[in-house]
Amino acid sequence: MSSASATRTATSRSEVLSFLSSRLRQIGIFLVLIVIVILFQVLTEGRLLTAGNVSNVIVQNSYILILAIGMVMIIIAGHIDLSVGSVAAFVGAMSGVMVRDLDFPWWVAIIVSLVIGALVGCWQGFWVAIVGIPAFIVTLAGMLIFRGLTQIVLGNTQITPFPTEYRQLGAGYVFPQLFPASTSPAEWITVGLGLIALVMFVVSQLQGRIKRTKLNLETEPAWWFIVKLAFGSGLILFLTYLLGVAPGSRGTPIVLIVLGVLVVAYTQVMNRSVFGRHIYAVGGNRNAANLSGIDSRKIDFYLFVNMGVLAALAGIIFTGRLNSAGPGAGNLFELDAIAAAFIGGAAVQGGVGTVIGAITGGLIVGVLNNGMSLLGVSTDYQQFIKGLVLLLAVAFDVYNRKRART
Repeated sequence: MSSASATRTATSRSEVLSFLSSRLRQIGIFLVLIVIVILFQVLTEGRLLTAGNVSNVIVQNSYILILAIGMVMIIIAGHIDLSVGSVAAFVGAMSGVMVRDLDFPWWVAIIVSLVIGALVGCWQGFWVAIVGIPAFIVTLAGMLIFRGLTQIVLGNTQITPFPTEYRQLGAGYVFPQLFPASTSPAEWITVGLGLIALVMFVVSQLQGRIKRTKLNLETEPAWWFIVKLAFGSGLILFLTYLLGVAPGSRGTPIVLIVLGVLVVAYTQVMNRSVFGRHIYAVGGNRNAANLSGIDSRKIDFYLFVNMGVLAALAGIIFTGRLNSAGPGAGNLFELDAIAAAFIGGAAVQGGVGTVIGAITGGLIVGVLNNGMSLLGVSTDYQQFIKGLVLLLAVAFDVYNRKRART
């Protein structure tokens, strides 16, 4: 190799390492998830990535992932919400009473429950945005208030059972009898949905890159774009195989469709809407945002209304999955949602974070829980390890901030 060629190779390698280093914050969380999945796949002798277990991981963590979407928006704006577990329990109890004791049609009970969640969000948003009490205090009070209301509504007892239609949102699959495993080599609805998701992903990525290039905003090298495209496509195809083709597959959980719609919708809101940009601006520098004409109180109010609706949806899904509503439901949900947001890259000081990152952080917590349960690790050690992961994630965030300043 000539000296000129060697110099070009060294320069190219240096550029690649420099680019990867600049994206360490964004890609680090995905690398952690991949490492944890591979680790538990080996330790559990292949039981982690079986069709049935992957489906269980999705269903069992769906309500935490939904809460994490709202929580990361709250954290980006510089707040915190300690009440989401109690709100989820309260709304789940209300929906359970409506559908079981008051004979509401299941769909009416769900709609009314979401409205109740919005009203809860209005209540908390009023105290934070209008009165000016710190969100930590308001939501700490909310945690006690709505836990108490849950016990009052249920009479401190557990209620069950609920109609089949009501339970489907939390534990059902998309048309499970249409392509039964006994007569079909694959669950073709899942295969179709997977292919649609793949096409939508590829088209959206290509359109986005073409648009950024035309506006001279593209900063990613082509090789990195291809790596991202291949990784995302491979992930969609692998999930489609596990849920629709692999032995033991049961099809697509309904809650996965709900999650997919929420992730796409909220990613668009945070990245492409005025409201999303205002959230980042308020979290980055509230005084500067106010001086530039952004009504930060309105942003705060709507964020808590949104969090109330998502907490209500999580409560309905949790109640439906368990087929019961109890006074202890939703216990520690708030901590799991906060942990998912911070592990997923949200900054403690606000202004930084993404919906995709929060979902990835929630999946890390979910895989940790599932993998340790498969290995028979006791709950006390599970709590210890999850706490350690959260601490390391925040330390990584602090390290990145210091590195960016130097």
